[in-house]
Amino acid sequence: MNIDSTHRLADARWRPSEHCDRLRSKDEEDLDVFQCDAIVVHCVSLPEGEFGTGAPARLFTGELDCNEHPSFSDLDGLRVAPHLLIDRTGDIEQFVAFDRGAWHAGQSSWQGRQGCNRFSLGIELEGTWYTGFTDAQYDALTNVCAALCAHYPTLSPSAIVGHQEIAPGRKQDPGPCFDWARLLVPLHRRLV
Repeated sequence: MNIDSTHRLADARWRPSEHCDRLRSKDEEDLDVFQCDAIVVHCVSLPEGEFGTGAPARLFTGELDCNEHPSFSDLDGLRVAPHLLIDRTGDIEQFVAFDRGAWHAGQSSWQGRQGCNRFSLGIELEGTWYTGFTDAQYDALTNVCAALCAHYPTLSPSAIVGHQEIAPGRKQDPGPCFDWARLLVPLHRRLV
């Protein structure tokens, strides 16, 4: 997998979202410059526990009709997007370029730094915190993380965390069914 000069994953379908920080112009020196210092693994399904609906991608691009399912009512007006979504088959969609802060983490902190959206990349896996993930998802996630760590020198396997780690008590994804060894062991092998 390659990351191109526009900070996009070449193997991903591009579906741009406005749910991100805008790029800083040269005359706006007071704004934070986004730097990739962490990767946050999330999981999502809409409706909860249903896969292949396309609803998460519509939420991330602001196209979700919150009237299409009763459980979507609390999503009305929500502006959220990860950088990437990996579906159950391992297909990848990218919503935000890697040089911009995607709105994926909410109120969060990691290693004493508040506001993880400003310095982390968000990757959503289609799934729930209480179910397992597919082989195709682990393969795609490993390949993505390897490409990100190779492209951005500030990233490493030790900078990959779950949403529950940066928002404890508020979030529980990717959850106890996520097998960290299935990601980190092959990733370490590939990066040495």
